[in-house]
Amino acid sequence: MARKEKTLAALAKIETTYGTDSTPTGGANALLLSDAQFTPLAGEQVSRDLLLPYLGHQGESLVGDYVQFDFSVEIAGAGAAGDVPAYGPLLRGCGMAETVNAGTSVVYDPISSDEESLAMYFNLDGVNHILLGARGDVSMSFVPKQIPRFRFSFKGLVGTIADTALPTVDVSAFIKPLPVSDTNTPTYTLHGVSPKAESITIALGNTVEPRHLVGGESIEITDRKMTGTTVIENPLLAVKNWFAAAQAETRAAMQLVHGKTAGNIVQFGAPKVQLGRPTQGATQGIANLSIPLMMTPDSGDDDYSITVK
Repeated sequence: MARKEKTLAALAKIETTYGTDSTPTGGANALLLSDAQFTPLAGEQVSRDLLLPYLGHQGESLVGDYVQFDFSVEIAGAGAAGDVPAYGPLLRGCGMAETVNAGTSVVYDPISSDEESLAMYFNLDGVNHILLGARGDVSMSFVPKQIPRFRFSFKGLVGTIADTALPTVDVSAFIKPLPVSDTNTPTYTLHGVSPKAESITIALGNTVEPRHLVGGESIEITDRKMTGTTVIENPLLAVKNWFAAAQAETRAAMQLVHGKTAGNIVQFGAPKVQLGRPTQGATQGIANLSIPLMMTPDSGDDDYSITVK
């Protein structure tokens, strides 16, 4: 019987011991995702390159095997202020610490050591792939008239691949998102002003490296350089001189709040954002600027925060 590419289930759960299956379940750890791209056997190839008295392919050895799993998750709240969002484990697997403020908020801040890892299952219509020790990177996109989304990219060690029935999943913890708009996205400030934005994109910028050594294998986050881009209406210099701010290498705050009511608000903050070189363009006949963003740390591991409240 043919297997359908859109009949799938994905699960993720924080590992207690690195590289040891934490056995996620469909009832407690299912993901609600879109635009999934799954590479079950990534890695490298090596050839022996033998010199023989005849021609022909000698075959290759597959080395450094790992799994690549890319997908999108809608950006929304958790249902009630202080509840952990359903995508929380994914953020933790991207090198973030989770702080729960009961009844108020859940905050995700970057860390530079002791990053957590995930066991992830990807079941494509009856064939289940297990990723172990998975760690990843994430980006965020806010574009008017569209649903805001996280874009995750995970790498994991190759676990068991087996014929396994699709699990019964419960994705009710994923809250329906609000499209990006002036009403639904009430706050966007950058360097002390509130620009009219056509888009805001933010990339955590983790470097994620599969490590295959004698004595152990792992997936490691080895660097983080958060960047972004905002496209805004091009104002008079009297309103804001973005060119001067870029030339002066000024570092100032950025804040973005999406959502209107408690339980479905996500806030992104960065205290020290440096601007790159603005470029001019136009949309619908209106002049705009595309400005690169560099989120820099202040005292360390404070280059950004994500608050769900």
